Amino acid sequence: MPQPPTTDLTHRLVSSPAGRIHLVEQGTGPLVLLVHGFPESWYSWHHQLPALAAAGYRVAAIDVRGYGRSSRPGEVAAYRMRELVADNVAVVEALGEESAVVIGHDWGSTIAADSALLRPDVFRAVGLLSVPYSPSGGPRPSEIFARMDGEEEFYVSYFQEPGRAETEIEPDVRGWLAGIYAALSGDTMPGPDLPDPHFITRGATMRERFPAGRLPAWLSEADLDVYAGEFERTGLNGALNRYRNMDRDWEDLTELNGAPITQPSLFIGGALDASTTWLSDAIKAYPTTLPGLIGSHILEDTGHWIQQERPEEINRLLVDWLRSLPAA
Repeated sequence: MPQPPTTDLTHRLVSSPAGRIHLVEQGTGPLVLLVHGFPESWYSWHHQLPALAAAGYRVAAIDVRGYGRSSRPGEVAAYRMRELVADNVAVVEALGEESAVVIGHDWGSTIAADSALLRPDVFRAVGLLSVPYSPSGGPRPSEIFARMDGEEEFYVSYFQEPGRAETEIEPDVRGWLAGIYAALSGDTMPGPDLPDPHFITRGATMRERFPAGRLPAWLSEADLDVYAGEFERTGLNGALNRYRNMDRDWEDLTELNGAPITQPSLFIGGALDASTTWLSDAIKAYPTTLPGLIGSHILEDTGHWIQQERPEEINRLLVDWLRSLPAA
């Protein structure tokens, strides 16, 4: 599909409960809000911005609070889910709109889902990439992750202790990012006979299980420079604080336990992504949990960074879905 040049991108800072949210905007038409995951930024959507703009949409890709040029509050609790949803609402209002379609990837998928649940008056449809929707409820998250630990430690548990992952990552941000992007990409992830990079040997570091010496096909040296430059400037604390609020969210969002998302929805996952395989039961439950589901797609030979690994296919699926939605 035709795409406008990336020089048409507009960078903006808008007021939000975080202080300010940085976004990159392109196009005119119904508003589509794009929410990235960890460890990424607005730039994770650089293939989607021009494609969706060319299809007739006003597209805004944000830096989630704690990332990039958005504000980075100091308190861990400032990164709870209700605060992130409030930021999304503030962005819609700052752009002079009453409603938006929200699309998220990785943590952004969960943020998008909770935005749709908490503010159905604002978010009229929701697209979820890589991380399936699974209604909240059940055991406390930290208890679930602790049960996954054994001789090895699950990466979420590793991230939850303030300062621990920062100590590993920040001395070599670029190298660590290259490693995690390769570890979860369809073309460079470790084979099934090698140690799983989602787990950490006790007393070791996460990066010891990352592939070395090869970037995935979707990631150029220039792309890596963009990501590394942002995190070298900001550090990782704000980004990692999202993981440190999972128990707090479990307490905050009890009214959403078991709740379905009734707005029109879309899910796209990668067949090689652990998020898709581990949560396969959540995908099977979509007739109940996503009664407004319009499309669910699993892309073969694709890992976690789905909109960058398979941009043309993702763009086509997103545009087809957006065009199927009722008029704003």
